[in-house]
Amino acid sequence: MTANALTWASNAFTIISVNATGTAIETPHTHSMQRLRGIAYMIAAVAVFSIMDALMKSLTERYPPVQVASLRSLSSLVCMLIVIGARGSWRDVRMQGVKWHLLRGVLGIAMLSSFIYAVHRLTLAQTYSIYLTAPLLMTALSVPLFHEKVSPSRWLAILIGLGGVIVILKPWGKGAYTLAAAAAAMLSTVCYALSALTVRALSRTNTSLALVFWYLFIVGFSCALIAAPDWRPIVGIDWLWLAGIGITGALGQFWLTVAFSRAPPSVVGPFEYTSILWAFIIDRLFWGASPTVNLIIGAVVVIASGIFVIEEERRLAQRSATPETPRP
Repeated sequence: MTANALTWASNAFTIISVNATGTAIETPHTHSMQRLRGIAYMIAAVAVFSIMDALMKSLTERYPPVQVASLRSLSSLVCMLIVIGARGSWRDVRMQGVKWHLLRGVLGIAMLSSFIYAVHRLTLAQTYSIYLTAPLLMTALSVPLFHEKVSPSRWLAILIGLGGVIVILKPWGKGAYTLAAAAAAMLSTVCYALSALTVRALSRTNTSLALVFWYLFIVGFSCALIAAPDWRPIVGIDWLWLAGIGITGALGQFWLTVAFSRAPPSVVGPFEYTSILWAFIIDRLFWGASPTVNLIIGAVVVIASGIFVIEEERRLAQRSATPETPRP
């Protein structure tokens, strides 16, 4: 077992190219090409997810968080069904590994519901800054989950990154109301980190289309059942926002799934940090919220800590893969 969860996720499964039947094909050429494609898919996913999150934030002013989570998943599922039906690719959504899919669905319900709760009460940039601690949490969680060793330098990076979150939120100035939203954002981040690992496992036997389809199906209908007692009817222009959420959510979820299935988290992970730039722009354009000094400082601390951890994992992976030269 390697140093922590990020390296475990990247080394446990080879860089692969998956065809329509889920068969893994590995060649020297696809090794580098798959990583580049994974990076490109991650950048694209981050961009459309930022737009989707802005639309969801607007809906939270009129609908409960779990209902918004259901609407987000089901609207994207409708878009996927249209594409699948047009392409006649129903075979590609065949489920393999039911237990892993159900686990990912449970994580998705908690992740999406808590994220929507947080984004309703915090700015998009504040929520994203907390969300970007995912690599740090994956490192910390590797100790109890996988019994892995984490070096003192990485523990220090984790503590510094979490300190950046405190700087962002300034709980001494806003009190328990902000702390409740921050706790929801942290819960969402933990669920996201664990879900990313399940994607790497499931991508060995499932197509990217199947991963996205069953994720949206499980999360969408489960959240609908949970939200049923307090369900509110959709009115007016909100139908237009739902269509936008469906399109951007389907694209983003598909591209994110492909990114993690084509490249290790240590490769594509750093490119998630581009989301903070979109958050600054969206907050300013739609809610008139400018980034505060503490938000900028805290975001820089979180991002720097996360990149340090990811780079440490990459160096450890390279070192473990390079055999030592015997002394003469």
